Amino acid sequence: MAAAAAARMVSVAGSSTVASSSCLLLKAPFALKHGRNALSFNNGRRLSKRLFSCNAIYNPQVQIKHEGQPETLDYRVFFEDTSGKKISPWHDIPLHLGDGVFHFIVEIPKESSAKMEVATDEPYTPIKQDTKKGKLRYYPYNINWNYGLLPQTWEDPSLANSEVEGAFGDNDPVDVVEIGETRRKMGDILKVKPLAALAMIDEGELDWKIVAISLDDPRASLVNDVDDVEKHFPGTLTAIRDWFRDYKIPDGKPANKFGLGNKAANKVCTDFVSFSPIPIVPISFFLLGFLPALDGEQEYALKVITETNESWAKLVKRSIPAGELSLA
Repeated sequence: MAAAAAARMVSVAGSSTVASSSCLLLKAPFALKHGRNALSFNNGRRLSKRLFSCNAIYNPQVQIKHEGQPETLDYRVFFEDTSGKKISPWHDIPLHLGDGVFHFIVEIPKESSAKMEVATDEPYTPIKQDTKKGKLRYYPYNINWNYGLLPQTWEDPSLANSEVEGAFGDNDPVDVVEIGETRRKMGDILKVKPLAALAMIDEGELDWKIVAISLDDPRASLVNDVDDVEKHFPGTLTAIRDWFRDYKIPDGKPANKFGLGNKAANKVCTDFVSFSPIPIVPISFFLLGFLPALDGEQEYALKVITETNESWAKLVKRSIPAGELSLA
């Protein structure tokens, strides 16, 4: 099993022709510094030496296989390589494509309400519809963006985030809200760039939402930070915040919280707020629960991705107990 886990670091998978890429678990440690022309994490502290590395040539033919009928308890969406061998969309699709671009796997197409998700406790982690008390789950209204996960990430439920009210990870891959105009298909693998990080706290658990855009969207080149999103996708960030805040209310549950936003909203300031170790950003972004995503600000979204990728690496190495999670 350990060999299989290590092999995932060099798995060859993708949904479009890509010449080459290297995993986020890089060949050598690197330091990242704050500034407009450099990435920075952990206040300049050097990251630990990476345990794995890869420089994979991608096979563009990841195949999707549907088993069972949609909207039934037996329905599954499996991923296969060209030989017909099942692979895990969570473990076997590489995360990092270089230059701040990442793979994103669509679980829920925009303008749909079935709550689809990768089955992290089943072999090969297929996509299935979530259930509660034996019944299929649906959102009370359509989600307005493509929604899914970043492969090879994991929010460690044993790790408390001191920056977000000490909340523990939700034991799932990191979620992505993709704001492009095209309605994608379940199982699509897109190349995206992150634009912001939303620190949602769902029933006490930290559930990161990375706001991103697919590189093939017509407006992708126009958006690199929150100001750009407000200009070219006006109202979208507020709509995302409101949607995730309120979607459980129709079921009689309380509204979700946003950790970073709540903390910063309590600061007394007119224009800017300092929230170490996060760079100085306009307080309006914190009031929304967002961290903007270019240069210094983008670093926080990348920091989330890096740290959860490292947690996933420990998981597949069995440095952390897997519990009921499938590593196959």
